[in-house]
Amino acid sequence: MFYSIKEVSKRYGVSPKSIWRWIREGRFPKPVKLAPKTARWRESDLRAYEEGLG
Repeated sequence: MFYSIKEVSKRYGVSPKSIWRWIREGRFPKPVKLAPKTARWRESDLRAYEEGLG
C-alpha cells in the first residue's frame, strides 16, 4: 500500500512541509517516485520508521 503526502502528514500529525524538511534532514524515509510529480510512501517504510522511534 502507498500513501500520499497528505496521508503521511495526517498520520504523524504534522504539516507536509515538516515531512519534506525531515526528509532533507535525513530523519524520515524518502518516498517512491511513481511519476515526475507523484511521490508515495510504502507502508513497510513507514512501519520501519515507526519501529525505529521506539
